[in-house]
Amino acid sequence: MAGRVTAAPRRIPAVPYAHVPGFRPLELDLVLPAASGAPAPLVIALHGGGWRVGSRRSMGPAYADADPFGQFAAAGIAVAGIDYRLSGEARWPAQLEDARAALEWVRGHADELGVDPGRVGAWGESAGGHLAALLGLTADPALAAVACWYTPSDLRALPGDRGADPTDPDTREAQLLGAPQAAVPERAARASPVAHVHSAAPPFLLLHGRADRAVPCVQSERFAAALVAAGARADLHVYDGADHVWAGAPDAAADALDRTITFLRAHLATAPDRRADAAAHAPARSPEPCRRPR
Repeated sequence: MAGRVTAAPRRIPAVPYAHVPGFRPLELDLVLPAASGAPAPLVIALHGGGWRVGSRRSMGPAYADADPFGQFAAAGIAVAGIDYRLSGEARWPAQLEDARAALEWVRGHADELGVDPGRVGAWGESAGGHLAALLGLTADPALAAVACWYTPSDLRALPGDRGADPTDPDTREAQLLGAPQAAVPERAARASPVAHVHSAAPPFLLLHGRADRAVPCVQSERFAAALVAAGARADLHVYDGADHVWAGAPDAAADALDRTITFLRAHLATAPDRRADAAAHAPARSPEPCRRPR
């Protein structure tokens, strides 16, 4: 890709970003572009795993032998890959509270990290895409852009979309919510990005596989339509033959990463002010952020 930085990125692993009493440390890994003399934009990266497994070190099995964070840094974008509490540790909305705490920590340490607190975006895959979407729709100050891969955008409709039982207590969504969607429809609605769209939402990139069986593609199609109907921007690209995590489509993984870097790089060049509208959609208070270790 044109305009990439050639020097090696700077990596700072296992940085504590929040203290939540009774839980494991919440940590993030930083990958920073080589110093250029100007603050870099930054992306919060949120891993998938159905909210119950996963690690900040992986953005899906398709990238096991790749270095996606390093590719972002080579394009001049810093990355903070974060861990968040999983559904076996805490119920919703703990996961979003953790993402908000990571965002607060990054913005609070922007000067020492060499990043621009006004040019921050989010990128997530699967469950992480769900969190990235909600972070983008509720953050104040607003995020500059959001990229979501095969994202569950409507937890209420997800069982029907994939032909599952909405009363099943063992689904990933039920474990996240603490009960099946049919038993807690209002909670499922509050946890659904599609219910939070507004005209001042940041630009969204939505990537999905046409053959996705875990999170059917219609979830991204409806989300894109809702964003556009609200007056926001949504770019949707669907990969024919691709299942969840880009399985079955060997070229989709590389193309998705390249599209994401290109999209975020373009939209992180400036930071439009959407604070007033986003503030009305902000969720509950985040965990206490940590100080940067010295």
